[in-house]
Amino acid sequence: MELRLKAKQLRLKILLMCAKSGGHIASALSCVDIMTALYYSGALKFDPQRPKWDERDRFILSKGHGEMALYAILADLDFFPSGWIETRYRRGDCLLGGHPDKRIPGVEVTTGALGHGLGIAAGISLAAKMEDKTNRQFVLLGDAECTEGSIWEAALFSSKHALNNLIAIIDRNHFSALENTEKFAALEPFADKWKSYNWETAIVNGHEFQQLVEIFNYAHSRNDTRPLAIIAETIKGKGISFIENDPSWHARTLSTDEEIQRALKELECE
Repeated sequence: MELRLKAKQLRLKILLMCAKSGGHIASALSCVDIMTALYYSGALKFDPQRPKWDERDRFILSKGHGEMALYAILADLDFFPSGWIETRYRRGDCLLGGHPDKRIPGVEVTTGALGHGLGIAAGISLAAKMEDKTNRQFVLLGDAECTEGSIWEAALFSSKHALNNLIAIIDRNHFSALENTEKFAALEPFADKWKSYNWETAIVNGHEFQQLVEIFNYAHSRNDTRPLAIIAETIKGKGISFIENDPSWHARTLSTDEEIQRALKELECE
C-alpha cells in the first residue's frame, strides 16, 4: 500500500483513539509518518508472528508519549488483536497505557521516563556487535528529550564503541510539552552537536516519504563506522490544523463533537 495512504489511515485511528480515551495526540501525529516509512517500506526487519525473533531489527520508542502511533501500527500489523485498541487502551487492564510497556507484543522496552531509550538501544547494539549479529537498532527520540544529559552520555558511548548498527531518529517538531524547545534549552545548532559527538548526521523532512525511505535504506547499506543520527524535521500535530504547533494539545483530548468532526474532515481531505 502507498505509504501516504497508510499514514492517513493511521492518523484517523489515532484521532479516534484520542477522542475515545485521550492520549498524546500531537506527539503521535508528528512522528507517524516516520514510523510508517520505517514499518511499511521494508526498512525494518520484523515478524509479527514472532515478535521476539532473534534476527529482527529493534525499534525503541524513546519518546514514549508517541504511544498512539506505535499502538495503531502494531495493531494494524497484527502484533496483537486490533480489538485491544478498544478494550485495553487506557481502559480495562490498561495494558496499552499512556506509555509503551514491554509486555505488549512488538514493544522492545518500557519507555516513558525520557532520556533512557538511546542508552538502552546502545547497549543492545554493542551486544549485537559482540555477537556478530547483523540486526540494526532504530530509536525514535523527541527533540525536547535531547535536553536530557543521559542522551548525550549515550551518544558519547555509542561513538566510542563505533556502533554503526545504531540509528537515532529525532522527531524535530521544535516543541516540548509546553513550549518551543529553543525558549528553554536551545538545541541549535542541533546537527552540529551530533556531529561533534562523532555521529554521522543527516537532516530530512519527516513528512516526505521519499526522503525517509531513502535514509532508512541508506542506514542498512552504509559502510561508515559511526552511529547515524537522522534529524527529521516535523510539525507537531501534523494533519489537523487547529492542533498543529499548539503546545496546549500535547495531552489534550478531543472532547467535543465539533472538534472531532472538524478533525475528521481535515484528515479525510488530506
